[in-house]
Amino acid sequence: MKPTGVALRDAAAQLRAAGIDDAMRDARRLLAHVLGIAPERLVVDMPQQLEPTADAALAAAVARRAASEPLSHITGTRLFYGRSFHVSAAVLDPRPETETLIELAVREGFRDVLDLGSGSGCILLTLLAECADATGVGVDVSDAALAVAAENAAALGLDRRARFLVSDWYGAVAGQFDLIVSNPPYISEAEMAQLSPEVLHEPRLALTPGGDGLAPYHVIAAGAGAHLRPGGRLLVEIGWRQGADVCAILAGADLEDVRLHPDINGKDRVVSARWGAAPPK
Repeated sequence: MKPTGVALRDAAAQLRAAGIDDAMRDARRLLAHVLGIAPERLVVDMPQQLEPTADAALAAAVARRAASEPLSHITGTRLFYGRSFHVSAAVLDPRPETETLIELAVREGFRDVLDLGSGSGCILLTLLAECADATGVGVDVSDAALAVAAENAAALGLDRRARFLVSDWYGAVAGQFDLIVSNPPYISEAEMAQLSPEVLHEPRLALTPGGDGLAPYHVIAAGAGAHLRPGGRLLVEIGWRQGADVCAILAGADLEDVRLHPDINGKDRVVSARWGAAPPK
């Protein structure tokens, strides 16, 4: 058996040599994952010796991370808005910038929400967790992504308030909602070549629609009026250089009160709009 401290140092050295930022942090998270304990408990619960099976599992996990596979794909989890979500290679990793959309959405009450391109379900499920009386529908074209979303709904105790449908945008959606949200694929074809190897491990379908990256916004805007109640809101995440274009697309679809909102880094990240006048309170 190998001393666990030695295994941890060796893992960090291998990740460092592969160019992984904060190699020791990732090594610790991988070790904790292999041992089945929380990373913050390593100091207390880490065994002195690493069993051969655990040593082999750590080596395999480190090799995957050294090949630029996202840490979340290896551990199977990612934190978003203070909650743990299951993720896989079938879904886009939740990112802190998307929390801007959550914060904007919960500023006003809503009874129901439609999430277009739901992926892991992190947006829809976070909104339902934050708004205890709301219900929601999440749609995606990927069966594998929706299986991940359903797993997350069950884990968070939200499966009775969340429903998931296989749908190409609004295709299978019926009815109207107080709120529509979406983090669609928006990276342009030209920008794809500039992405890091780590990001390219994520599903291409969730990253880019091809072309200039704006096609999903035309579809979302065109269908919003038919699926929003009067005064209902639309919130879409955007690439940080797409603000003007997306605002114009939404305004051109007769949406009102179109506004651009920055993320935690001060970059344009969310465009909000409203369908018609808000009903009197």
